[in-house]
Amino acid sequence: MQSYWLTNVRLETGAYTDAEGYGHTQTDLFDLKIENGKITEQVNSAQANHDDTLEKIDANGKLAVPAFKEMHNHLDKTYLSLPWRSTKLTDNLKDKLHNEAMELVEISPTTKQRASAMIDLLLSHGATHIRTHVNIDDYIGLKNLEGVLAALEEYKGIVTHEVIAFPQHGLLTGNVPKLMREAMRNGATMVGGLDPAGIDGAIEKSLDLVMDIAAEFDADIDVHIHDHGHVGWYTIDKWIDMIEDAGWKGRCAVSHGFSLGGIPEALQHEAAKRLKSQEVSIMSNTGLARVLPPFDILDSYGVPIHFGFDGFYDSWSSLGSGDLLEKVRNHCIMNRKIDEHSIRKSLKFITKGITPLNDEGKKVWPQNGDAADFVFSDASCSAELIARLPKERTVMVAGKVVIGEL
Repeated sequence: MQSYWLTNVRLETGAYTDAEGYGHTQTDLFDLKIENGKITEQVNSAQANHDDTLEKIDANGKLAVPAFKEMHNHLDKTYLSLPWRSTKLTDNLKDKLHNEAMELVEISPTTKQRASAMIDLLLSHGATHIRTHVNIDDYIGLKNLEGVLAALEEYKGIVTHEVIAFPQHGLLTGNVPKLMREAMRNGATMVGGLDPAGIDGAIEKSLDLVMDIAAEFDADIDVHIHDHGHVGWYTIDKWIDMIEDAGWKGRCAVSHGFSLGGIPEALQHEAAKRLKSQEVSIMSNTGLARVLPPFDILDSYGVPIHFGFDGFYDSWSSLGSGDLLEKVRNHCIMNRKIDEHSIRKSLKFITKGITPLNDEGKKVWPQNGDAADFVFSDASCSAELIARLPKERTVMVAGKVVIGEL
């Protein structure tokens, strides 16, 4: 199917607030010409007069929104596809890390199977891109990486991905630096780091090594920084300095960054300016800690924010659904995003910034030339989609339906 017309697609076209203060999202039906997986023409369905012989596929008035991006996951850690077991309680982080290491060694023969189950789940909810961290350590070596890459290969052409070499048990221990480099030579696409203070106990040395490995392989970086308080903020502040010095602007992310939510508001504004200056993204699962980054402040300065489910149903948590829309709704609940505009705008946190309407309520998506990657549902608009989480969804990638049906 090289070319066809996708008819009666509901797209958002505008927005307004009525005299009583209620927000409304306007939509209309469009016919989209799909050629080689991309949109090449858009015609209002009521005015369409197709004089070609191309096949027509009817979307039956379903709302289309951009396909979702899962930007923080751990495909190698999940128990999915294995018999049920709940997460084991431990007394401290050291015991938790040891427990995880022993478990992953035990279940390493099933890494591809488990990763595939997670990919299936995420895809079924509308995620067509996955950024995954994969443990690289002295316990597991590159076994998890091999299994995750094998799983992702089977979704080639459907799910795109980024694979981060992740030093879960510390970057400055044992053979981890050597293993990290081997991982980068064997399929990992990004360099990860973890709590230069809380885990490595040497902030500058740990961050320097992360940057050295990234420079060696010309790779982007995503560093977990869970540490709270002054230590966490000092780490992020120092990291921004290093990004600027290395010329890695626009190529780095901080995962979690909880400390940003615990510093004085004036400093939060300064942090937002600094993060924006180096185009550092914040990756969050919106529910891992009591203190979260100040999303509104960061967003107001244009700091890229992306949501993911993190690991779930694994040694860290028994809970999680894999539905990114649930993460957006949780964000709206926690931050009092209850009006039409605020809910609608929040979709961008799972689409890598893409929304059908801009902040002024003008249609900006889709554009001719965009990939025909959609999530379809019976929702009337994206605000209802987020608020009500419809279970029935159809996922299209490059013009082909991969989940559900139209």
